[in-house]
Amino acid sequence: MTRFERWAVWSTSVATLVTGVLFMWMKYLLVSDDPFAVVNHPWQPLMLKLHILVAPLLTFSIGLVALRHVWRHVQSGMRDGRRTGLVTLVALGPMIVTGYLIQAVTHQGWLEAMAISHIALGLLYGVGLLLHQFAAGGKRARSVRVVERRGRRREQHDVTLSGTKGA
Repeated sequence: MTRFERWAVWSTSVATLVTGVLFMWMKYLLVSDDPFAVVNHPWQPLMLKLHILVAPLLTFSIGLVALRHVWRHVQSGMRDGRRTGLVTLVALGPMIVTGYLIQAVTHQGWLEAMAISHIALGLLYGVGLLLHQFAAGGKRARSVRVVERRGRRREQHDVTLSGTKGA
């Protein structure tokens, strides 16, 4: 995974998780003094809008690394971080679907089921991603990344040299 891909996944994951948790706290845990209030906190609509804006970027960033990171590691049989990566990936699909359905479903019972599922899956994704970082980020994984980087640099250097020889 490149530095940009890692940054994209982590920044969008953190932004989505933080805005989601803050929105959940404001909507479900805070109680307004005004019995006629529609929102429990003045920033509640902003948190929802930010969450809805940043969540597609998370989906995009996961798509960005799906082939080069996820699929490559599944096919190679790499064991480091496999379980945590699969848990994170399995939570991601339904989390995206329930997040979309919350915006589209109008039946109160289904809406509550989607909201509960989305919150649980979002928290599972966040915990899974954090555990995946520790499970796959050990010394051996870091050394593999260093070797891969050196290999890429060597290939780039060889291409540069072969390009200058022909000139």
